[in-house]
Amino acid sequence: MAGLDLSPIAAVVEDLVLLDVVRISRPAAGEPVFNDETGEYVWPEDEVVYEGKGAVQAAGTPGGVTSLPVPNLPWSDETRSRYRALTPLSAPTAERDMLITVVQVHPKGDLALIGRQWRAQDPSVAGTLGVVRITGLDQVQQTREVP
Repeated sequence: MAGLDLSPIAAVVEDLVLLDVVRISRPAAGEPVFNDETGEYVWPEDEVVYEGKGAVQAAGTPGGVTSLPVPNLPWSDETRSRYRALTPLSAPTAERDMLITVVQVHPKGDLALIGRQWRAQDPSVAGTLGVVRITGLDQVQQTREVP
């Protein structure tokens, strides 16, 4: 018995939904290195795993505080931002904690997306009848700081 072929639908969804350019990268390991030319510490370059067609969308309602504040903690709790990345099935599966960045938006797209980063919460979803690869994301609230 032949299975259901969703490749024609996948092509239509890619053309209608995957309008922006996203980058999936593996954060570099290691500490910042001193650059003699600039006199500043520089983080190692991330390893780019994929750069191509994609989309980032809010997933459901806006997130909230994930835990109750505790007066003895030296930090304030961050909110959890529920987003999802959509990429073609041909794109590699994002691993947990990989970074997803929007590097280009389509004409008349939301320019506020450019440069924003999200962290993959889990490996990308894989299934029997998928038409796009879906990755659950949490927006990066803070960037790395120089020590």
